[in-house]
Amino acid sequence: MPPLAPLLALALAASSGGGSGCRVAIDVGHDRASPGATSARGASEWTFNAALARRLEAALLRRGVPAFVLERGGEAIPPAERPARAAAAGATLLVSIHHDSVQPRYLSTWRFRGRDLAYSDRFRGYGLFVSGRNGRFAESERAAAAIADALRAAGLAPSLHHAEAIPGEGRPLLDRARGIYRYDDLAVLAHAPMPAVLVEAAVIVHRGEERRARSPRHRRRVAEALAAGVNAYCASAAL
Repeated sequence: MPPLAPLLALALAASSGGGSGCRVAIDVGHDRASPGATSARGASEWTFNAALARRLEAALLRRGVPAFVLERGGEAIPPAERPARAAAAGATLLVSIHHDSVQPRYLSTWRFRGRDLAYSDRFRGYGLFVSGRNGRFAESERAAAAIADALRAAGLAPSLHHAEAIPGEGRPLLDRARGIYRYDDLAVLAHAPMPAVLVEAAVIVHRGEERRARSPRHRRRVAEALAAGVNAYCASAAL
C-alpha cells in the first residue's frame, strides 16, 4: 500500500477543504423493501444507513467536497447498478454506508418491548471493505486507509470478526490495525469504475453499540470522521 501522510497532515488536509479533486457518491446500503440486518432493538439496518449517509453528505459539503446521496427514498436499486448511476452523475469516489451484524452462531435472544429479538454483545466496531475486482483497487485501498485513520483519530476501533475462519466469514485482512478487508464479490465495489469503499459503521446487533449508533451525537461524530478521511484522500488524489 502506498504510504499515507501522518495523522497531522491528514488533519490539515481535512480542515483545509482540500478534497475538491473528488465528487463523492454516497450509497445507502440496502433499501426499504430489503432493509438488511435487524438491530438488537428491532430497527432496520437501512434506517441507520440512510441517517448516516445524510450526515456524511452534509459533512462533506461543509468541507467543500462535492457529494450526493444516490438513493434518497429507499428505492430498490440492484447493487451492480448503483456504481453505474454514480458514474453517470460524475462521481470519482463511491462510499457505500452499511451497519454490521454477526454470524447466526453468535446470536442470542432477549425480550425488548414485548418482542423476542436477536442480539450479540460479542463484537463491536467498524469495518472497511474494498474489492480486488475493482479496476481502481490500489486507490480504493488508499481511500479506505485514509478513512480508517480518521475513524481511529476520532477514537473509534475496528472489529476483526469478519476475518474469523468460520463459514460466512474468512475475509482477508489487508490491514489489521485499520480494519480493512478485501471482499472481491461485493457487487457495489466490484462493478464501480471509480475507487470504492464499503463502510460497516457499527455492529448494530451489539446492544451497547446499537444504542450509541442511534445517538445523534455519535452519528455526527462518525460522519465527521468519515468526511475527514474522504477529504484527506481526495486532497491527496488531487495532487
